[in-house]
Amino acid sequence: MKHFSILLVLVSGFFLVAACPARAADEDRRPNIVLIMADDLGFSDLGCYGGEIDTPNLDGLAKSGLRFTQFYNTARCWPTRAALLTGYYAQQVRRDSIQGVKPTIKPAIKRGSRPTWAPLLSELLKPMGYRSYHVGKWHIDGMPLKNAFNHSYYMKDQGRFFSPKVHYKDDVKLPPVKRGTGFYNTVALGQHAEKYLKEHAAKHKGKPFFLYLAFSAPHFPLHALPEDIAKYKQRYRQGWDAVRAARWKKIQRMQLVGGELSPVEREVGPPYAFPDAIKQLGPGEVNRPLPWDSLTDEQQQFQAMKMAIHAAMIDRLDQEVGRVLEQLRAMNAMDNTIVLFLSDNGASAEIMVRSDGHDPKAPMGSAASYLCLGPGWSNVCNTPFRRHKTWV
Repeated sequence: MKHFSILLVLVSGFFLVAACPARAADEDRRPNIVLIMADDLGFSDLGCYGGEIDTPNLDGLAKSGLRFTQFYNTARCWPTRAALLTGYYAQQVRRDSIQGVKPTIKPAIKRGSRPTWAPLLSELLKPMGYRSYHVGKWHIDGMPLKNAFNHSYYMKDQGRFFSPKVHYKDDVKLPPVKRGTGFYNTVALGQHAEKYLKEHAAKHKGKPFFLYLAFSAPHFPLHALPEDIAKYKQRYRQGWDAVRAARWKKIQRMQLVGGELSPVEREVGPPYAFPDAIKQLGPGEVNRPLPWDSLTDEQQQFQAMKMAIHAAMIDRLDQEVGRVLEQLRAMNAMDNTIVLFLSDNGASAEIMVRSDGHDPKAPMGSAASYLCLGPGWSNVCNTPFRRHKTWV
């Protein structure tokens, strides 16, 4: 079967596609490539990796494809994205550093700027006849169209799911989105991906395509649609200790990971301290993964609701993945499309307040709120592993 659905794909294997020149006789056999990336998704958040969140579309890909269980990323946004799209270690292309080691790349270049010998995958695919489309987060130097993408909807504002102030279409800045207009980041990204695929089918049928769809979800702030939150409102009242244990049992039944469940490091909190944010978020916030039964009723309700919103964000992400898959089916492209899905890093223990701030009187998960998952639930999302995003 020509269709490969790969979860947590091995990057070096992915780049073999770009390294093999197409012969004229194989013109119509060049596979399409759809690369989908989530942001701050935990290892066990998807149903196919042991989670209780409803992710039927991604679970379906896993069932008919291949799940990777020994895949490594850089534990942070920008190094992972640079490594993924260039094929080089992030340190080689100035997107990360090694403590105590001085960079030796010559000629000297500005930190964060890729050297000319590190083109993105879109540039490598162009001479092979591919058209490339980017949708979502970027976090790489330069702009998409200047890096050989044919179309791009670039969501730069990561702090406002309902009313982004900074976003671009084909490298041209768009007006800010007003709050209350019905806009939601994850849905907008799915719609743009669908639009580019439809346009490709109509105008460039027969040409292979590369779609890079980089969702912002479920990165903080915890912003989700009310109908999605309602679905999970009661699901996490049992607490993070019970949910983590349940995920581990499911992982063992699925025979995904061997060994033992790592202990919860109760004294390990957010990687960066923002004491003012903790005060602003109120008495329900907890910056350590304390035993669930040691929390007050107020803390338990607050924390359970945060995880419900995180789950809602992932549920909606899966729905938008379904939109893309349905469009591929409508194009009769599934049998010649490599579908790849991964997260840029594990779930985050960070707790902070940015962008428009946090209104404690606003409904949790709404545009006026600014909540982060925190270490209690991050431990759950990263089951069975220890620690969180930023720890390598």
